[in-house]
Amino acid sequence: MVRLSPSILSCDFGRLREEVQAAEEGGADWIHVDVMDGHFVPNITIGPRITEVVRASTSLTVDVHLMIERPDRHLAAFVGAGADVVTVHQEVCPHLHRTIGRIKEVGARAGVALNPATPVASLTAIARDLDLLLVMSVNPGFGGQAFIPASVEKVCAARALLDRMASDADIEVDGGVDATNAAALGDAGATVLVAGSAVYGHPGGPAEGIRAIRSSLAR
Repeated sequence: MVRLSPSILSCDFGRLREEVQAAEEGGADWIHVDVMDGHFVPNITIGPRITEVVRASTSLTVDVHLMIERPDRHLAAFVGAGADVVTVHQEVCPHLHRTIGRIKEVGARAGVALNPATPVASLTAIARDLDLLLVMSVNPGFGGQAFIPASVEKVCAARALLDRMASDADIEVDGGVDATNAAALGDAGATVLVAGSAVYGHPGGPAEGIRAIRSSLAR
């Protein structure tokens, strides 16, 4: 089964609690929290305090994606704020094995994200240690970007790597995911899909956005 993780990056932050609850009531499986620092990516978003609000608003898995430099400095703060899954980027972690171990030590599942230009093979040495492998299907930094079609092939490569390593880690896809590409991603091996604009920007509201994606997966 493919799980859906709506990204609050696209929600109305003035109604954050209601927006999170609307996604949960609409059938979301996880809630995705995008953290950006203005250095690794050009945008600046949120921190542990918003994560606390999300945690207090839902019983779902809180899925924190750190698009930041030096993430090791902040792992305990985000887990303390309620993160169940913490994902860091391969591109900013010179000691990735140590970082993955630290995420687990402080009490969360450990994920590693790959930018579009970063090959899946770069994770071969630590694939067995992962709880989640995140394939970025846009260049990170902003919501509402167009999906990169080659991401489907990259998900296939991620699935092959994890299968070869006998890993049961999730494969998550983030960026431009909607009802037009969700089925292809699921067929390629994705197990978690992050959707921001397709959920919170849907004219019928979050529940309708989630329903549209689920319907596409069922075809």
